[in-house]
Amino acid sequence: MLSPELLPPPPPLPLPPPKQTRPRPPQPLLTPPQRQTAPPPQTQIVLSKHTLTSNLPYHNIRKPREKTLLRHHYRTNPIVWCFAILCLIFSLLVILLGVATLIIFLVIKPRNPVFDTPNANLNVIYFDSPEYFNGDFTFIANFSNPNRKLNVRFEYLVIELYFVDSLIAAQALQPFSQKQGDTRLVQVHLISSLVHLQPNHALRLQKQMQSNRVVYNVRGTFRVRVSLGLIHFSYWLHGRCQLEMSSPPTGVLISRSCRTKR
Repeated sequence: MLSPELLPPPPPLPLPPPKQTRPRPPQPLLTPPQRQTAPPPQTQIVLSKHTLTSNLPYHNIRKPREKTLLRHHYRTNPIVWCFAILCLIFSLLVILLGVATLIIFLVIKPRNPVFDTPNANLNVIYFDSPEYFNGDFTFIANFSNPNRKLNVRFEYLVIELYFVDSLIAAQALQPFSQKQGDTRLVQVHLISSLVHLQPNHALRLQKQMQSNRVVYNVRGTFRVRVSLGLIHFSYWLHGRCQLEMSSPPTGVLISRSCRTKR
C-alpha cells in the first residue's frame, strides 16, 4: 500500500455557472413626496361640510342676539289696581278692628252676663206608669249684665230641664237687650207630659220624692251680642243651675248652685 503522502491530489471541483443579472430599468426623476390619503372604508359615509349644515333642522334658525333688548312695559289693567286697593283697605280694617278689640279687652275688661235663679216652685210630679213621668215646674230666671260700659243683647235663649241626664222639659225665650249694669227677671214655666224615663231614673225620682229632696238641673244656652259704639261681637254663653226642691205640691227652692261660662 502506498502511503498517503505518495497519493496523487484530488481533482479540483467544478466552478458554478455565472449568475445572470437582468439590467435595471432607468429610474424616473425624483419628485417631492405627495400626501396620500387612504381610501375610505366601504361602511363609512363621507359628507361635505355644506351637506351637514344644510340638513340640520335648526340650521335656518337665527341665533339670539347677544345683547338683550329691553322689554316693553305694558300698562296695568285698572281692574287689577282696584282689586289691590280693595285688598289694602280690607287689610287696614282688619288691623284696626284687631287693635280696637285689644283695647276693649285691656281697658274695659268685658265680663260675661250672669244667669241665675232666685226662686223656683215644683208643683206637680206623678207617674202614669212606672216609666212615664208628668210634671209642672216654675222658676224665675235672672239675667244680669255686670259690665258698666258695654250693652248686651240675648239673641237666642233656650232653657232645658233635666233630671240626672234625662231631658224632661224645654222652652225658648224671646230675645231682649240689657244696658250696662241692668238686670232682667223672666218667669219660665216648664211642663213635662208623658216623658219617658229610664227605669233606674224613674225609681230614683220616686225615692227623692219620698225623702222630700228632689234635685233638678236647669241648663240655658244663649247667643249674646256685645256692643260698644260701632264695635259688635257675639259669642255663645252657657248657664248651669242645680236646684234642690222640696216635694210637690208645695215644692219650694231649698238650695241652688249656678254658674255661667262660655
